[in-house]
Amino acid sequence: MFKKTLLFSALIFGMYGSSFSQERILERANKKYEEYSFKPAIDIYKKVYEKGFESADLLKRLGNSYYYNAEYKEAAPIYKALIEKYDSVITPDYLFRYAQTLKTLGEYENSDEIMKRFSEMTADNGLQVVDYLKQIEENSGRYDLEQFPYNSRYSDFAPAFYEDGLIFSSDRDTGNFARYRHTWNAKDFLDLFSVKNDTTIENPVLKIQGDVNTRLHESTSIVTNDGSTMYFTRNNFLDGKKYKDENGTIRLKIYQATWIDGEWTNIIELPFNSDSYSVAHPALSPDEKVLYFASDMPGTLGESDIFKVQIIGDGTFSAPVNLGKTINTAARETFPFVTDSDVLYFSSDGHPGLGGLDVFATKIAFDEYDQPIVNVGRPINTAYDDFSFIMDEKSATGYFASNRLDGMGEDDIYGFLEKEPINLDCLQDVTGTVRDRISNEILVGATVKIIDEGNQEVSSTITDAKGEYRLNLDCNKGNFVRALMEGYVPSEEYLAKSYGKPQIVDFYLERDVVSGGFGDDLAKLLQLSTIYFDLNKYDIRPDAELEIQKVIVAMEKYPSLKIKINAHTDSRGNDAYNLWLSQKRAEATVQYMIAKGISAERLAGEGFGEERLLNECGNGVSCSKEKHQLNRRSEFIILE
Repeated sequence: MFKKTLLFSALIFGMYGSSFSQERILERANKKYEEYSFKPAIDIYKKVYEKGFESADLLKRLGNSYYYNAEYKEAAPIYKALIEKYDSVITPDYLFRYAQTLKTLGEYENSDEIMKRFSEMTADNGLQVVDYLKQIEENSGRYDLEQFPYNSRYSDFAPAFYEDGLIFSSDRDTGNFARYRHTWNAKDFLDLFSVKNDTTIENPVLKIQGDVNTRLHESTSIVTNDGSTMYFTRNNFLDGKKYKDENGTIRLKIYQATWIDGEWTNIIELPFNSDSYSVAHPALSPDEKVLYFASDMPGTLGESDIFKVQIIGDGTFSAPVNLGKTINTAARETFPFVTDSDVLYFSSDGHPGLGGLDVFATKIAFDEYDQPIVNVGRPINTAYDDFSFIMDEKSATGYFASNRLDGMGEDDIYGFLEKEPINLDCLQDVTGTVRDRISNEILVGATVKIIDEGNQEVSSTITDAKGEYRLNLDCNKGNFVRALMEGYVPSEEYLAKSYGKPQIVDFYLERDVVSGGFGDDLAKLLQLSTIYFDLNKYDIRPDAELEIQKVIVAMEKYPSLKIKINAHTDSRGNDAYNLWLSQKRAEATVQYMIAKGISAERLAGEGFGEERLLNECGNGVSCSKEKHQLNRRSEFIILE
């Protein structure tokens, strides 16, 4: 399986717990474990556990041994016992592995619960619990798969385009002696093979010629377009010597080979390798000026991250640069591949997926690494490990590897046809309604704009007869949605980067007092409710206070504003009395506002009685209460 083949390297992290108990029976298992020889360690830990000996450390190591051998069904109950019985000593990495194990087994709800605990224990971990399954299903069904005809019953993975065929890694007939067999899973070491897409060839699969293959591991490779240079991954082995880190582990390095006289030779080590950390899985940019790779070097955000270096030439490279926290998480990002249109495909178990490693895509044009990360969906991704994805965009075909259950061997290569390109242009629908804040009436013809973070207008539209609008925005970036209408104060809402889910943004605009001019009624501009007075009285009622307060606030906001309060009555009652009563009500309103801090110089008041009726309801005319009510009003006329 993939976790048995690729992770022969030191791209395994977070496994340095406290020491085991001192029982001599565990010493051998511990030694195997620290050497990343997990398969022999499982047998010993399992027997000890079955005999009833249990500790947090034993459960950690047994769970990890199962996990890194992709034996998720066996790992789940061990991690569960660890978390339930030894919660006080659990670190976030064990929660993460348990969540990934549950996800691989299809227990998505339980996995999400564990991931919530993981998120609570970590800060800025780059992992989010979201409705990822819906997003994955939306991207699914775009590929037709086919079996790679040259798989074996062993591990076959890491395809790379080469001439009219592929180079890939396999532990099939490597010709190694038993003493060199890999202790991770007791399989042979990996070599690089080539295959031509020519069914007339009797033996199309051949070991690549030259000095690349050794008695240790060789895996992922990439060849330049002119066929002259190969970058490939190998254990730390050069000139017949193998080198180990301070813990005795042989790390991974990227090497360069040159095609000379029909074979790959002149093997040199790239200068940013180290004996202390692993560098692996090379990929080239379309112009072949940038080399991408996976590593756990200093500056890594998680267990392994994707980095890049500039290829300067003459054997020189720039310093490695981490691609950042949008791409890299607290878990594993690995197996980069870049298409001609600058789409980066990579595998990760840190971004939301179906389980194990999933294949993801993101746009990286113009050296920007903050675009959305998209899970490519089924059938490329499954609950198992899916990795080493490559693609030719012109033919819409490609290959990847997986340890899914329907394969022939431990890992198998699959071919695919992409029926529909993945959409990495993150367009998000934004819809809503624009209304008057006071009356709740829809505002037809209001302008709604998308403004980017540079304060540049991206797009705009007008609300329809229902006061509704619809716009699209780029959810790769933060945007402002702004609503405007003459006579109203503009309003806007900020939308941060998102997963592209549709957003509903409703606006409730306030009347713009300052847009009013001489002679305008502030009561109408502010959509004030009717200011009532008790029958034959002129003191300010509590319900009237609320409306007058709105006027006071407007005058506080605009210190130069001066107004005149006009009070009106209906026609019922004596004309002279109505004139006196309306004057008293106007004066009472002015005094109330003065008492609340408005300068008397900014206020005036006058009563008009029934002189300025709004309808036919004069003396002697029979009208309804509702019609008479229209005439009982207060006006706040703007003087300047």
